[in-house]
Amino acid sequence: MLEALRQRLQAHQPLATDHQLPRAAVLIALIDRPEPTLLLTRRASHLSQHPGQVAFPGGKAEPDDSNLLATALREAEEEVALPPSAVEVFGQLSDVISLHGMRVTPFVGRIPADLPLHADPGEIEQIFEMPLSMLLKDEREHTDVITVGDETWYVPSYRVADQVLWGLSSMMLVELMAIGFGHAVSLKAAPPPGAPLRHLPPRPVPPRP
Repeated sequence: MLEALRQRLQAHQPLATDHQLPRAAVLIALIDRPEPTLLLTRRASHLSQHPGQVAFPGGKAEPDDSNLLATALREAEEEVALPPSAVEVFGQLSDVISLHGMRVTPFVGRIPADLPLHADPGEIEQIFEMPLSMLLKDEREHTDVITVGDETWYVPSYRVADQVLWGLSSMMLVELMAIGFGHAVSLKAAPPPGAPLRHLPPRPVPPRP
């Protein structure tokens, strides 16, 4: 399963936006178990942005980062003690724009099972895993309906380990499922009947050059 994902992501051409915004990167780490899982974190509740939210390891680009992949790997090491040498990078997904005006680039990679990870208490309250099968079966709790300009997005939300994965992180996973596994899911199409829809306030269109 993960080998097929690697091949598809290496052939994928991600979309880069032209929005003039600060840059950030995250690492979507797939844990190489017999039933693969995703590495997730819950951000510390005292943080000024996205407190207590479920997210992938990552953060803002720093001047010393050689590129955005280096940003994602550095942040993963700082947040959860994941050694960059333990990450087999599969590829990159398309840029997404956060509610707080960050242009975020996701990278996908494979890591061994049972690494001695631990959370930096200044940034992370919890490290946990999400079965990849939840995504493949589309076991969403609900769908957030978000209007951005003249577009409507349908963003899945998942409950795992008593936490809720939603928003920007879920948007990244939609592309991962579509490109990596040929999953018939899209941010721009309403999901089949089942999980309820939750309508969120409209969001402004990010500035362009």
